Amino acid sequence: MSEVIAGLEVPGTAAVAEATRHIRETTSPLIYHHSRRVFFFGLIHAHRPGVKPDPELLYVAAMFHDTGLLAPFSDAEQRFEVDGADHAHKFLLDRGFPATAAETVWTAIALHTTPGIPGRMAPEIATTHLGVLTDVLGLGMAGLDREQLDEILAAHPRGDFKNEFLRACVDGLRDRPDTTNGTVNSDVLEHFLPGFRRTTTVERVMGSPWPS
Repeated sequence: MSEVIAGLEVPGTAAVAEATRHIRETTSPLIYHHSRRVFFFGLIHAHRPGVKPDPELLYVAAMFHDTGLLAPFSDAEQRFEVDGADHAHKFLLDRGFPATAAETVWTAIALHTTPGIPGRMAPEIATTHLGVLTDVLGLGMAGLDREQLDEILAAHPRGDFKNEFLRACVDGLRDRPDTTNGTVNSDVLEHFLPGFRRTTTVERVMGSPWPS
């Protein structure tokens, strides 16, 4: 049976139920509520003309997008976004989803912190990114229906989201700081980790082994 919050429907499929249960049991209330809000905000963005994501794939992408912050989902040291993407990809393939669907969700999660590109891609990728931007940075808040927003926040409260989310990012990245190079995540570490300074692109170019 489908769940409806603020007039927005959560698909009533087995994969959605399993994803919900898995994220509730393996992450934190902070990540669970954030991920659900990302889904609802993504759906709101999907109401624009011509944007019709598969709601089941959007839900899985939203629920898994930050899992890489909390647990080592891979043996390799890599970007946390790729950890979450790999985990969601396996989750879908293990449940018989087509490879194309798993790849779409993988891309949505892997690029969810990358500016300027996801919005030009498939609807599931674009709306995951936009949902993240709304919940983290307030993108489009002025245009949200107040009653709809209040209902979403009643079901999935923010609490002290800004501070707790930034702490979760630092905790999830402090032991692999080099994986943040060239991403927005390096800003977080540079702000909160004493002594951390990212290597700039200029330094990487000038320090390359080429003589000129």
